Amino acid sequence: VQLQASGGGLVQAGGSLRLSCAASGDAISNYAVGWFRQAPGKEREFVAAVERNGDSRRYVDSVKGRFTVSRDNAKNTVYLQMNSLKPEDTADYYCAAGGRSYFYIWSAGGGQYEYRGQGTLVTVSS
Repeated sequence: VQLQASGGGLVQAGGSLRLSCAASGDAISNYAVGWFRQAPGKEREFVAAVERNGDSRRYVDSVKGRFTVSRDNAKNTVYLQMNSLKPEDTADYYCAAGGRSYFYIWSAGGGQYEYRGQGTLVTVSS
């Protein structure tokens, strides 16, 4: 499966963005999908994940209540709605996919994945 992330941009603190992760080559419904981010000079960080059927979601504590991950398997796309953005959310965001077990790997703090797309840059100004 190939993944294409989009939707990043420049936004003021308190604003919103919606990132999209579009899949091609296979049905995204076959995969758990996670969002990760990496800020300059920092390690990659898990942000959110959604299980294959969309019933279960996980978030890093710093985005709970502000970010929502969802999926539209009919459109072969997973979304990350980001509200109340803060300057510390500034990073390169990318989506990754893996089999069912990867949802639990990400939930436990693991950073492995089977597939990943290129990043989309999110910049939040203060």
